[in-house]
Amino acid sequence: MHINLIGPAAALATFLGVWLGHVSVRKIERETVHLWKPTVIAVILGLALETASLLTSSLTLSAISSILGVTLLWDALEISIRQPKRIQHGHAPANPNNPRHASILAGYPEATTIDWLNRDPRGIPYSSAELASIKESVK
Repeated sequence: MHINLIGPAAALATFLGVWLGHVSVRKIERETVHLWKPTVIAVILGLALETASLLTSSLTLSAISSILGVTLLWDALEISIRQPKRIQHGHAPANPNNPRHASILAGYPEATTIDWLNRDPRGIPYSSAELASIKESVK
């Protein structure tokens, strides 16, 4: 009997790629002033992994490389376009020490420094009044 490791390897690569990508996008976007630098790095690494996936003879390494490559290409899009929009709309916290975020905080009234994910879950949705009081208590 031959054990096929492609499925578990692909699953692990997907989990780790998405998890690390999510954490990295939030951290990089929060701390970096010029987003084009990490975006270019992510695109180059993503394309390199996609090329490696085409050139390797191992199906397992090809799957892992391809999954991580596409994840990095998606992370480049997240860093440069989608995460800044989340900050503008107040869906992700802004970093007032980052000059780019300071201009977002000044130009977009919905932008906030509150991390809405950093609160105790209670099993029921917060009302608009409760969210407003949380926002006021942080100011």
